[in-house]
Amino acid sequence: MSSLWTENIEMPEFPTLEKDIRTQVLIIGGGMAGVLCAYFLQQAGVDYCLLEKDRICQGVTGHTTAKITAQHGLIYEKSLQSMGQERAELFLKANLRAVENYKSLGRFLDCDMEETDSYLYSVRERRKLESEIQALGSLGFQADYTEDTELPFEVEGAIRFPRQAQFQPLKFAAGISKNLRIYEHSEVREMTEYFALTEKGSVAAEKIIIATHFPFINTRGSYYLKLYQNRSYVLACAYGKNLKGMYLEADNIGLSLRNYEDYLLIGGGGQRSGKEKSNWDLLRDIAKEYFPEAKERYFWATQDCMSLDKRPYIGPYSKNTPDLFVATGFGKWGMTGSMLAAMILSDLVQEKHNEYSTVFSPSRNMLKPQLISNLGHALVGIGRIGGKRCSHMGCVLQWNKEEQTWECPCHGSRFSADGKVLDNPACDGLKKKHKK
Repeated sequence: MSSLWTENIEMPEFPTLEKDIRTQVLIIGGGMAGVLCAYFLQQAGVDYCLLEKDRICQGVTGHTTAKITAQHGLIYEKSLQSMGQERAELFLKANLRAVENYKSLGRFLDCDMEETDSYLYSVRERRKLESEIQALGSLGFQADYTEDTELPFEVEGAIRFPRQAQFQPLKFAAGISKNLRIYEHSEVREMTEYFALTEKGSVAAEKIIIATHFPFINTRGSYYLKLYQNRSYVLACAYGKNLKGMYLEADNIGLSLRNYEDYLLIGGGGQRSGKEKSNWDLLRDIAKEYFPEAKERYFWATQDCMSLDKRPYIGPYSKNTPDLFVATGFGKWGMTGSMLAAMILSDLVQEKHNEYSTVFSPSRNMLKPQLISNLGHALVGIGRIGGKRCSHMGCVLQWNKEEQTWECPCHGSRFSADGKVLDNPACDGLKKKHKK
């Protein structure tokens, strides 16, 4: 199992932190969000450093579908209903601004940046698409409705967002990170709001940004209740159909389609992390039926942190930690979310006003139906008798036979067969290998 993006890519290497240092802003986590935060701060002349426990952008960033779009499913009608006109307009404006920032930076980097249209289609729900189009119009955005697509199956219709983008994410990250102050292989072992300790050094900081995908501090912010993780799957197939746009299904399995060079990327089949079976076979059946000429060359999976209301959490970690910040809950739109995080947090750590910050505040109302579901999964997982338990909060783990991993159905932590942490929020590995 390997990602197309991680093959034949040379990433810059950075030293390990082996001393005690002081800085204005410490960033913990070297995925796309952390790297972009570092880049924005360097551009602003702010003293900062970034700590990454392994190598930058080798986790979730290296396993994305790498779509850059403000079209995140059927979200804008719901945003109007839940947030009101003004905030919904800011939400859309922020996502569109994130897309434009990527395109502007991509012009100066060798990252295969390509401007393309994004389509949200449905095979059965025309009415929902029409309602979304109306909502977008009321927010001042001109999206197109069409019944004609280049897809090899019939659809009820599709919404087109013009001039979105796609790229090779690791080429982008390699280009933008070359001159940044980054320390790799520097895992944070202990920390407070103003201090972080690694195996060989420490960082004292005025402000800290946690950009570790799933936040790992449980005593603040209640992220173990506000988030769950969704695992989805991707095939990269040679000789697949050459599509002129990016496509996402609004219903059923959320089928995702895009091209990169000679490959067709077929994604989807998302399910809550911690299931016993992965969904590559579902995608392979789709490829066989609709793209029979396509030959699978790569396959991989990724994890996405899902918020209670489909908006990322970007801002102060909690109401009581004014100098500790977080970026998480990007859903299935990690590239756009990462840029949003850099746009907002680079202002907030400089104590500048940011017009989008209230829309993405992590301290917004938690009373959503998803909260009950998250709580239920946690109580069931913790209350189960026997079995191997997650080092995060003690939920009983599931063994995933296909991927040969232990997986937490509560919060999405994953471990290798010998107990090494693969995906957080768990920080500590499993104590011993458990019999399957």
